[in-house]
Amino acid sequence: MAAGEDGIQEGPRAEESDPARRLVQLAVARRPAKKREPEQPATRTVLPMQRQVGDRFDDKTGEWEIIGRPYSTAGGKIVHARVQRIDQPARAEVRSWDAFTRISVRRA
Repeated sequence: MAAGEDGIQEGPRAEESDPARRLVQLAVARRPAKKREPEQPATRTVLPMQRQVGDRFDDKTGEWEIIGRPYSTAGGKIVHARVQRIDQPARAEVRSWDAFTRISVRRA
């Protein structure tokens, strides 16, 4: 048998003339691009030892940001971290939490 008989083609144009292959190529080529919306900082509820530098949280005195790594005392039952006010960066203090209480934070 010679090439081109019985509807079989060989070479670079063979792929373009195959109707099934062309249909698959059209379906893939016309897929719309996904549009992503800008992500807002996620609010998470974490344990005090899972906090990271840059995390922000609110309490009754205002909004605070963690500026130092958390460390534990009293056999791991109390967790401390250096924090600063968002609106007053010069004001920094050490805050303490029970190790088992979860607090909502926003990751920066």
